[in-house]
This record gives sequence, C-alpha cells and structure tokens, in this order.
Amino acid sequence: MLPNFSSLLRKVRFYLRHKSHQTWRLSRKSVEFVCLLIGAGWVALFSLGFALLAESGLEWNARWTAEYPLLVWLVLPLGLVALAWFTGKYTPYVSGSGIPQVIASISLPHGSNKTRLVAFGQTLWKIPLTFFAMLIGASVGREGPSVQVGAAVMLAWGNFCRKRNIAFKGLSSNELMATGAAGGLAAAFNAPLAGVIFAIEELGRGVMLRWERRVLLGVLAAGFIQVAIMGNNPYFPHYNGATDIPHLSLWVLLCAAVCGFFGGIFARLLAKGLAAYSPARWRGWIRRHPLWIAALLGLVLAALGSYSKGATYGTGYDVVTHLLHDAPLPAEGLGIAKLFATVATYWAGIAGGIFTPALTTGAALGAQIWEATGGVVDQRLLVLLSMAAFLAAATQSPVTASVVVMEMTGSQPVLFWLLACCLLASLVSRQFCPKPFYHLAASRFRQRIQEESNKAAAVTQSNQPT
Repeated sequence: MLPNFSSLLRKVRFYLRHKSHQTWRLSRKSVEFVCLLIGAGWVALFSLGFALLAESGLEWNARWTAEYPLLVWLVLPLGLVALAWFTGKYTPYVSGSGIPQVIASISLPHGSNKTRLVAFGQTLWKIPLTFFAMLIGASVGREGPSVQVGAAVMLAWGNFCRKRNIAFKGLSSNELMATGAAGGLAAAFNAPLAGVIFAIEELGRGVMLRWERRVLLGVLAAGFIQVAIMGNNPYFPHYNGATDIPHLSLWVLLCAAVCGFFGGIFARLLAKGLAAYSPARWRGWIRRHPLWIAALLGLVLAALGSYSKGATYGTGYDVVTHLLHDAPLPAEGLGIAKLFATVATYWAGIAGGIFTPALTTGAALGAQIWEATGGVVDQRLLVLLSMAAFLAAATQSPVTASVVVMEMTGSQPVLFWLLACCLLASLVSRQFCPKPFYHLAASRFRQRIQEESNKAAAVTQSNQPT
C-alpha cells in the first residue's frame, strides 16, 4: 500500500506544479494584455491632445489672417525661418511628416542608433512645432506627426515594461514602433481599420515584421479607445452623394488619370527638393542658406494664401468639408495652389505632415474635374474619388488610401470604386516617381543616421591612445 500512496502523492505534486505553472502563464498573458491596452491608451491620449491643440492652431490662424490679411506677408516668412532654425538646430529628426522616420527606424539594424529617430524626448517636439506651423499658416497636417509620436510613445512604454520585467519580452522594438505608429494613425483619423491596413501595407513594405495578434490588437485598441472618447464619428462629414451613376468606370478612370499625374508630380517634387529643380549655379547657395530659402518659401505661401483667401493654410479640413457638402470651390485652381503650398512648406524643412493636405488637394482637383466636365454628375462623388486617388498617388499605398477615405467619410457603398481608382492612380504615379515618397525620405534619414554613427566611431577611434 505504501508504494501506491507515494506514487499517488508524486502525481498530485506534479499536477499542482503543472496547474501552478499554467496559472502563472495565464496571469503573465493577462498582464501583458493589460499593458498593451495601457500603451494603446497612451497613444490615443497623445493623439487626442495633439488633435485638440492642432484645432486651436487652425482656428487662431483663421481669425488673425481674416482680421489682418496683410500681416501674412511678414508672419509667414519670419515664422518659417524661426521654425526651420529651431528644427535644424535642436530637433533635426522631427522635420517633415514623421512617417519616414518610423520606416527608417524599423529598417535600421539593431543597435544603439536604431531608435534615435523616434526618441521620446525629441519626438514630443513634433507636437508644438506642428502647432506653430498651423498657427502661422503653413500647409501641414497632424496625421503623419501622430504616427511618429505614436511610435515614440509605444516604444517608450514598451521599454519601461521590459526593463522592469512586466511585459513585452517577446516583442521587438520594430513591433512596438509599428504598433504605436499605426495606432497613432488610427487614433488621428478615428479609423481603426485604416491603422491596421497602414501597418501592413506601408510600415511592413520591404522589412520583416511579425504580425502577431498583439501588434494588430494594439493598433485596433488605440483606434477604438479614440472612438470611445470622441464618439464613432467620421473624421470628415458623412458622405451623402451618389453611389452609382451611368458610366461610373469612365469617371473612375478620369479621376485616376488626373490625380495620378498630379500626385506623381507632387511626390517627385517632395522627394527631390528645391535644389534639384534650380539652376546648377544656384544649388550650392541654396544648400548653404536654408534660412533664406525658408523666408522665400514663406513669401510663396503668403502669395498662395492671399490668392486663395486663406484656403491653402493649414490642413484644408474646411475645404474638404464644404466640397463634400456640394459647395463650390473657394478659389479657381485651388487644387494646384494647395499642391504647391504643401511642397513649399515641406521644402522649408519644418515639422508637419502631408496626409491631410494631400486629401485637400485631391478634393479640390475633383471639384475642378467636375467644373471642367460641365457638372454632369454629382460633384461629391468626384471629390471623394479624387481625394483617395491623389493620396494613393502621393504615397503609392492604394489600399491604405481607399480604406482611410472610406472610414473618414463613411462611404462604404463606394469602397470598390475607391479601391479601383486608387490602384489606377498609383500606377500612373509610378511613371513620375518610381519609388514611394515615404520610403525615399526614409532612406535619407537612414543614411543620415549611419553617416553620423560612422563619424562618431571615427572620432572615438582617433581619440584612443596608440
């Protein structure tokens, strides 16, 4: 009897240890899930704060430019110079959109320099710098900056949890950055599904990312937390235009061709920079005097803003809203004016995104197509198609563009036509800018980090005693 009792006791002990281990594993998974939700919550809160600050900047800009229209000729040049000087001297990694910095960080090899482009302390400067850009009237958006801020916030939270052995031991820096970046986009646009598509199509292009359930849950959580706080409302007004018209495929082809052409030119201008389109004898001076160039570009923005009665300032949200309500264009040629205003702002080297300005440019081009064709179809449909097509042409991410516009406007019935228009526009755009703009810009940031790293290593080696 005694041997049988000992055997039974060993089985009981084994069972208890096994159950204890399973319970501990379950609790660790629960803790990690809670930490993931907390990280997504931080991303959503930063995006919300950024959105409220940006709205204030746009409102104040509309007030002072309407009351003192001549003042823009002084404020814009001086404001661009100040922002370009501060960005170049103190926060060189927050210039431009923010999406290229995240793409570059994901593709950099693991090491001390991998996360420099999304360092928490420096990346937070993206918020006030974008706010001031909106305040003075630069053509910028907050969605690209929200991507970089989201990546920095999630990475900082993930590192905090990993150092204290709380959670995220199985997630790499790449996965944390991708989760925060896509979550930032989802929260910025109030579009959770678009965040997931953006992560897969844009951030995962050309790099190895493990699309674990935790990553996708984190992206969706950031978007849904924003929805819970702000309500399930589209970013733009709900689309109430036509969903089916005669010969719709021909209108899709027309919008795709026009927006693909201008979107490809837009991406090429952004990628090449001002010096590439200047006479050879001026290029050296342009590269040596970025502040003088910022002042000149500020005058260009003032001229475009005065011509368009302020429609080229900021994100252009009000322009898209009016056009989706079937209102006429505020100014003739607004689509081209907004395109060049966004290019001029980007060339100045300040912080600010191109996502929403690209949507505004596409919407204005759609209204111009409607006017040029005699208004024979619903203007709102052409505006919607052109918004998505121009964004797809500028970024060469057609699925993201179509889903973003669908979620931002609640236009699910025309999703198929949006996707078809985006795919065609992206094909046209590649004839002018073969490589996606965000990835071209990312390669420059990556090269810059590697050059700075090599210089630092050379200095360290030269200082060592022989």
